[in-house]
Amino acid sequence: MAKRTLTGTSLDTLVSLAKRRGFVFQSSEIYGGLSSVWDYGPVGVELKRNVKDAWWKSIVRGRDDVVGIDASILMHPDVWVASGHLAGFSDPLVECKECHRRYREDQVEGDGCPNCGGAFGPARQFNLLLKTFLGPVEDEAATVYLRPETAQAMFVNFENVQTTSRKKIPFGIAQIGKSFRNEITPGNFTFRTREFEQMEMEYFCEPGTDDEWHDYWMNWSMDWFKSHGIRGEKLLLRVHEADELPHYSKASADVEYEFPWGWGELETISNRTDYDLKAHTEKSGKDLSYFDDQQKKRYVPFVVEPAMGADRSALAFLADAYDEEGEGKQQRVVLRFHPDIAPFQVAVLPLSRNEKLVPTARRVYDVLREQFNTQYDDSQSIGRRYRRQDEIGTPLCVTIDFETVEKDNAVTIRNRDKMEQVRVSIENLESAIRDQLNAIRVDCQG
Repeated sequence: MAKRTLTGTSLDTLVSLAKRRGFVFQSSEIYGGLSSVWDYGPVGVELKRNVKDAWWKSIVRGRDDVVGIDASILMHPDVWVASGHLAGFSDPLVECKECHRRYREDQVEGDGCPNCGGAFGPARQFNLLLKTFLGPVEDEAATVYLRPETAQAMFVNFENVQTTSRKKIPFGIAQIGKSFRNEITPGNFTFRTREFEQMEMEYFCEPGTDDEWHDYWMNWSMDWFKSHGIRGEKLLLRVHEADELPHYSKASADVEYEFPWGWGELETISNRTDYDLKAHTEKSGKDLSYFDDQQKKRYVPFVVEPAMGADRSALAFLADAYDEEGEGKQQRVVLRFHPDIAPFQVAVLPLSRNEKLVPTARRVYDVLREQFNTQYDDSQSIGRRYRRQDEIGTPLCVTIDFETVEKDNAVTIRNRDKMEQVRVSIENLESAIRDQLNAIRVDCQG
């Protein structure tokens, strides 16, 4: 693991950096923003995409027992009847009698309002589904819901996917997509929002093997975060107590990260048993059982679900990568991202915009961006550009100077973490960068 100066930082520091360097902006900012709704900027969109791509590569493309789908956000309303969301997807809501602010009852400490100290009225259940209308008439018959999770699409498509992919149990269906929940008290930057992106996988297995697979996917999830740069001491696996289990779960555990405000959930791994497939069978009338050819028996599969938040995970990677070195004018902020998570792997920096340097710099950039996610940066002094690349976590900077074009046809590679600079010929540049990125990958193991 790359040496860190800091063990953590404040949320305000992360929010400031995110705005300054183009990670995250307040949505609709010119109109005053919209509460807990965020837009990813040019750097942040690369970070979040890399998180999603790393997960997809590990859980789908790196395995032969998991396939993917991309289902629609809008689904038949009966899906949410069968899943239990219409009847039971709610939080306890309390409202202050004085200032009329509303809170989740289970997240309020003490008896008084956190804002004014006033007394609360009686708690009532608040359904978290966001609804809209399909078609020209806004009536009850046209009501549909923005999905609160991606999971149900994988359950209702179980037979379609199993038949067309010819997969035998055990196998999984994975999906990355947007979900929506009308949260009472969103907050902590991009951690809890009303619109968010999920990375979920439903692993279908034979009843009786579900406990084993639940253990497997808990361990897999912890290892995934560590292998992509999250420090092990900042992670924990918290097993749910019986009184906090969802209605569909036999056992659940959260992968939690120590954020600036405390421990927060990144992923929940649940043993959903056969609850969902049986519920959709009963509601739809469609048999969602599975016939095992080898054992010559039919059963409804049990399901183990690793469900990860893409936005929360991106925030955790950002928080964990943040570091500071030096003091005063010599201080630098550096994000020590794993190379597969970093928004950009390489930055190409001509020493200046001198007309002698630009053609070679552009040629180097054109070659490198075919192999690596690369940024071209020629604005301000070379020192400022190094610091700017440190602040967005770019592992390697390649500098083109006058010796490059006048003497040796070589460039300088600067390492983000070690601050070392080596001279490499342009001919050998790709392999040298690949070697350095691999070394940083090893250093970033959590």
